Amino acid sequence: MDKPNETERDQEEAVRRALERYYRAGKPPWDTGVTPPELVALIEGHGERRDALPPGRALELGCGTGTNAVYLARHGWEVVAVDLVDRAIEQAREKAAAAGAAVRLLHGDATRLDELDAPGPYDLFFDLSCYCGIPPHRRDAYAAGLTRRAAPGARLLMFGYGPGTLDDKFSGVTADELRARFAGWELVDVTPGTNPFPTFWFTLRAGAA
Repeated sequence: MDKPNETERDQEEAVRRALERYYRAGKPPWDTGVTPPELVALIEGHGERRDALPPGRALELGCGTGTNAVYLARHGWEVVAVDLVDRAIEQAREKAAAAGAAVRLLHGDATRLDELDAPGPYDLFFDLSCYCGIPPHRRDAYAAGLTRRAAPGARLLMFGYGPGTLDDKFSGVTADELRARFAGWELVDVTPGTNPFPTFWFTLRAGAA
């Protein structure tokens, strides 16, 4: 595997520092403490329709302080959750303990899952604005890591903001990018978010083994 060049290393370090600053300053804007209704609808079903996703194994990428990992665990899922920021993982462990929820929390990089104890397979992946902040040179590794760990028919529910939302040159995600990077997956739904800037909920489904 090629080693990252200086620019790529700088991008990775800049992302890490920015995330750590958010947690040092208080609650990051994406970590609301409320499970988004899009995840609730997937897990519990839509109204009278009996289309709830049966509990299985879930991996959350960029779990923050653990709100959604705890939610999944309390709804019968076996949950592993990863975050790059140690302060976030510490808070997530406290939250899971207080809720009596069995969640395996890992401090590490969502694009380097092979370095973590998260072998899979998983039936569900959840990403609340993690992928869209990853430097471009690490995004194929993210997709490959999930693909290797995906059970047949696994779902990926991803929230992301569009390109140009932030001041940097690489943040953001589009449907076309996901179609290109996630070989063997089908992009089954794209729903615009309700934020005052472009955001989207993407649902992808892995193919059969």
